[in-house]
Amino acid sequence: MANDVIITAALTGAADTTGKSEFVPVSPEQIARDAVAAHEAGAAVVHIHVRNVETGQGSREVALYREVVERIKETGIDVVINLTAGMGGDLVIDQEDPLKPVDGTDLVGGLERLPHVEELLPDICTIDCGSLNFGDGSQLYISTPDMLRAGAKRIQELGVRPELEIFDTGNLWFANKMIEEGLIDAPPLFQLCSGIPWGAPPNPALLQAMVGMLPAGANWASFALGRDQLRWVGLTAALGGNVRVGLEDNLYLRKGVKASNAQLVERAVTIVEGMGMSVASPAQAREQLGLAAR
Repeated sequence: MANDVIITAALTGAADTTGKSEFVPVSPEQIARDAVAAHEAGAAVVHIHVRNVETGQGSREVALYREVVERIKETGIDVVINLTAGMGGDLVIDQEDPLKPVDGTDLVGGLERLPHVEELLPDICTIDCGSLNFGDGSQLYISTPDMLRAGAKRIQELGVRPELEIFDTGNLWFANKMIEEGLIDAPPLFQLCSGIPWGAPPNPALLQAMVGMLPAGANWASFALGRDQLRWVGLTAALGGNVRVGLEDNLYLRKGVKASNAQLVERAVTIVEGMGMSVASPAQAREQLGLAAR
């Protein structure tokens, strides 16, 4: 069991949540402000998506990522920056004509999902390690083996640590294959994602089984969506993993009480410390994850 638990704050995501909570940050200034607040509350890592300021929808615009990262760095805080590289995988299918373009589709190749990573060289970027039905309806997330191999190779060339996002057991199987093929440098970093329809359900036995599939020496974290988020902190820490909370995955501190990112991090700190473990600082997180010191 890990003694120093790394807390990641996933600040905003790309889901349609901006109308559901006034605390979801949208502009680069708001996202950077939440990153600082989450760090001060105890997060060693901040996981960053960006949003179109006018619409609130998720974006791949490099300038938005640049502004967020610059604003964070201008504060002088030492926080590990984790940028999503999952945007650009959305495919919405028309029931009558599956090849007809449908609003909501944003599908590009694996390398086209990386321009902001190439420019900004964050500590970590994500790789979503497989395709899946994404919620009810006709939306798919597309991440094929060819896309994944090309993206992993480029990220490796850039010297950025990939976080392998695992949405189901087949994703984990393929991530381990990329490690065997030398596309992922040691120590590998996994994020076990639970509760995303229709990937892995938030089942403790399934989480334990996936932990058993991890290669020796791997770093790993896990999260669950919505009402399962905070109980998943305790479960994950008990199994020896690092944890993730934040408004990307859950909007509430408890039933009927909306949360800020900092409040969710504070609650995670309380849970971890209540279990007799300590919360990792950014410097400790960098050492544990094999990242370059700042």
